[in-house]
Amino acid sequence: MQRFFDIIFSGLALLVLSPLLLPVMLILRLTGEGEVFFIQKRVGLGGKEFGIYKFATMLKNSPSIGAGTVTVRDDPRILPFGKFLRKTKINELPQLINIFVGDMSVVGPRPLVRKGFDAYDDATKAIVSSVRPGLSGVGSLVFRNEEEILHNVTDQMDFYYKVVAKYKGKLEEWYSKNASIPLYFKVIILTALLVFRPDIKLVYQWLPNLPPPPQDLEKLLYEHS
Repeated sequence: MQRFFDIIFSGLALLVLSPLLLPVMLILRLTGEGEVFFIQKRVGLGGKEFGIYKFATMLKNSPSIGAGTVTVRDDPRILPFGKFLRKTKINELPQLINIFVGDMSVVGPRPLVRKGFDAYDDATKAIVSSVRPGLSGVGSLVFRNEEEILHNVTDQMDFYYKVVAKYKGKLEEWYSKNASIPLYFKVIILTALLVFRPDIKLVYQWLPNLPPPPQDLEKLLYEHS
């Protein structure tokens, strides 16, 4: 049933949003490094890798520069137009193609690069990879201001892999175990609300059974999520 809704929603969204997507593609082609899409290998259903589509917002060789696959606030690798696309989340919209062809779902655990996925323990990896990854999901909502959160810690890479990644894994594991059509629609509605009102704190109110954050992350999440 969820796959049925994925096809309907992604197909309609691609049609409705085409007047926005086409100008963005043209601007990207004529500015920055001339790249329209950034295609990156991510871990999906069954632990298999697929190419995720995003609008190009960073330098071509950005994974080999600075913070690698982790993006921080005021990251110098982000192109000028890319800042707008990332802030508005428009850069994520090409993933509607991934949803339509079946690589992803509208809602699910956020697909990670292999290094990030391998930061999970084996039990979490097995549970998270048992469902299709999503354009939005519980982990995405809780960490929607991840760049701001990481900006406020000293050793960003160490904090990300030892604290943020592990808690994300718990959140994605929770979703995978509790996946249902009502939860699917609840996350979609919550995502839409937070797009228009990113300042409101609704995630833990709407999803009260989520695993609690670790102590060293709790204050940062309260301030930025």
